[in-house]
Amino acid sequence: MEFRQSLFWDVDPSKIDVNKDAEYIIERILDFGHDDEVRWMWRFYDKELVKKVVNNSRSLKKETVNLWKLILEEK
Repeated sequence: MEFRQSLFWDVDPSKIDVNKDAEYIIERILDFGHDDEVRWMWRFYDKELVKKVVNNSRSLKKETVNLWKLILEEK
């Protein structure tokens, strides 16, 4: 996936490693991602990793955590 500069405003998106930087990528997509980025995340990353990020992230917005906890309950 080619990442938007506006999603990763603090780094060069071309230098992001989808495996090494998985938690960082998931956090950004959960907080600021478009529908197509969220769909890509669901296909690319294990659901348990997404749940781990939601439950343990210190950078996600409170509203984001609450929303994704509700969504993940249904998964």
